[in-house]
Order: sequence, then structure tokens, then C-alpha cells
Amino acid sequence: MGIVPGVAMPRACGVGMIGLGTVGGAVAGLLLRHGEEIARRAGGSLVLRRVAVAHPGRPRAVALPDGVLVGDARAVIGDPGVDVVVEVMGGLEPARTYVTEALAAGKSVVTANKVLMAARGEELLAAAAAAGTDLFFEASVGGGIPVVKAIVESLAGNEIREIVGILNGTTNYILTRMARDGMGFGEALVAAQRQGFAESDPTDDIDGHDAAAKLAILATVAFGARVVDEDVYREGISRITARDIAYARELGYAVKLLAVARQSDGGIEARVHPALLPADHPLAAVNEEFNAIMIEGDPVGPVVLEGRGAGGGPTASAVVGDIVDAARNRWRGACGRLAWGGAVRRPVLEIEEIVVPYCAFLEVADRPGVFARVAAAFGDEAVSIASIVQKSRGETADVVLLTHEAREAAMQRVLRRLRALDVVAAIHAVLRIAG
Repeated sequence: MGIVPGVAMPRACGVGMIGLGTVGGAVAGLLLRHGEEIARRAGGSLVLRRVAVAHPGRPRAVALPDGVLVGDARAVIGDPGVDVVVEVMGGLEPARTYVTEALAAGKSVVTANKVLMAARGEELLAAAAAAGTDLFFEASVGGGIPVVKAIVESLAGNEIREIVGILNGTTNYILTRMARDGMGFGEALVAAQRQGFAESDPTDDIDGHDAAAKLAILATVAFGARVVDEDVYREGISRITARDIAYARELGYAVKLLAVARQSDGGIEARVHPALLPADHPLAAVNEEFNAIMIEGDPVGPVVLEGRGAGGGPTASAVVGDIVDAARNRWRGACGRLAWGGAVRRPVLEIEEIVVPYCAFLEVADRPGVFARVAAAFGDEAVSIASIVQKSRGETADVVLLTHEAREAAMQRVLRRLRALDVVAAIHAVLRIAG
């Protein structure tokens, strides 16, 4: 059942898969369709020997050779002809158990599982090292964007200072439709679901869980410090309105769900939240379902990687790239190329400790003396206002305030003061400014 029919390769690597959903089906299809080209680049053939699924009798989008489909993941792990186990089932358990067992059996493992790597990456990479084998996880972060390899290999001579990324295609598509077409959040979400960019339950995407897991992996790899998904501060986009986006655009900003990881003297910042980006920022023009990651290194400076960060095809591209790396390592008797910096313990800062500029969207009474009371709320907490824009709406006015850099804790105290003022009808949004 070689991937390259009729072509004799000098060596072969047996591949087994656990899962055949959107990503798994795309991986199998890519191996079967492009086997000859992959073999040419890899220097040997890849042979798809086993694929484990929960219900082998169900119809599949990809036609597998006879005898490949099985109903037990351990039939993949225990097959002596399988050298590389590909985990694309998702979730924490039983994926963690299967990956652990595969590594203990001396198999190389490739995973696209961000939840698993964000929560248990340190443990699993230690297990790979103890077993003298490999664990590759490029597809768990950026889909088809090769960001892990870029950090570990191409930028190995740099001190990575900061990572700023758009790591979730669903939310980026929603915000794009809100900005471009004036849609409300709910309407844009439905459009994303119709396009297949959002799940029927979009909570993981719109509340920032997906981006937070990816950022935890990136921060750990880049900074050599253990960061798990629970360390990452998280806000979603469901409270953003088309009016907020329109006002931001008038001020020269785009609204994006940003993932930010930064080294500082006090520790590591790791946060996911909506933010304003200047219109000339490299990430501001990244639209639709595309993802992008900007890495700031010393001495290289800023490096931007952009592409489709999700979906079967892009993610399968990264998975197959990792399979090729794993196969090459086995043929050469090598392993452990990917380093994991989890042994170093550094504090992850609470959100109250960060210092950034802010933009506040308020609705206030439109009468004399209101600005003085609003400004006093900022001044009493030593938060400096950089500019104020007002648009009258009759008895009320929309007010957009930009601040200079301020500590998050101070800004939260300002907001509590504003909510207590009878002249403030509503605080529609408060966004941090990046870039």
C-alpha cells in the first residue's frame, strides 16, 4: 500500500493515523494524491498503513486502500509497520493517552492538537526525549503557517522579544465582515458559519480559547518558559459593534482579535483580546479567514508570516511537513530536533500589570460640564487623555477617548468611576491599543 504506485523508493516510512475528520481526511488525501512528489522531496516513500476511527463502517470523503481502516487506536500504535503516528482526533483525552503510548513504543508522533500541546506539551516532549523519539506539533499553532519551525530553526540565533498575532481565522472573518460590510456581530457570525469558517458552537473561537491555546504554545517555544493555556488572559469579540469598528477606522485604526506574548523585566505577558491596530501596521490589513504572526527578534527585527491558519488543507500541509521531518529523522537515526523550553519557570503577568494605551467608547449626556466630570475620572487615577472625539446624537453624545500609556489596574479604576457617573449612559467598549 505504498503512497507511490509503481515507483521503487530506497527506503520507506510507515504512517498510522488516529482520526479521520476534516484534518485527518485532508492529510490522508494529500499523502495519497501527492505521494510521488512528497517522496521525491522526503528522500523515501511514505506508506499509509493504518487509520483508526471510531466508526469504520461510515462512508468517508477519502477512499483508503483496503485493510487500512481500523476501529481501535491501539491497532495503529501497536502495528510494527507503523513508524510515525499522526494524532488528529483533537481534545485532551484520550489523545494524551494515545500519544504517550505511541512515544513509549518508540514511535515518532505528529499532532495538530493545540489543546493537548497547550496543556501537556512539556510532559509529552519530555516523554519523547526519554523514549529517544520525536514529537512534532507545527500544525497545532498556525495551520499552514510554519511558525514553530521559523522560531526554532530560522530564528534560532535571535532573542525573541515579542509575538503579536491574528491566530484565529473565524474571528478575523467576522471582524472583516463587520468592518467592510457594516454587519452586526450576530449577522457576521452567521455568515462565517455559512462559509464553514465557524462551528455551530463557535464559543472556542469567539471567546478566544482557540487563540489562547495557540499563544501558550508559541510563548513557550519562543521564550523558553512554560506557559499553559490557563496562564493566558482572554477576552472575546462578542461585545464589539459595527459602530465601534467604524469609529476606530475614522481614527486610523483597525479592530482585530490579537494574541500578544511579550518578555518584560517582570516576567511574560500573554494575552488574547480585541485591540486597535494602526492602519499602517502589518497585521491591520490581514483580513477574511487569514492568520498572521509578527515575531520581533534581536537582531533580525520584525518578521511577519501570513497564511490560512485553519481548515483541512492548510493544516494538512503542516502535518505532512512534520511527517516528512519525522521520517527523515528515523532514516538518519536522529531525534529531538524541536526544543521545548518548559524547564524554565518565569512568572506570567496578571492583566492588571500590563501598560498600554487605551481607547474608550462612551455614550454621555450632551450638556455643559460633562467632559469635566469624565476627565476628572481619568485624572484622579493618573491616566492621561491623549485625545477626545465627540459626535452628538441629540440628548446624548458618542465620545471616543484615547489615552496615553497607562497601567491596566488604573484603567479599570477609571472605568469603575465612569460607571458611577450619572452623565455616563453607557461604556460600549474599552480596547487596548497595540503597535
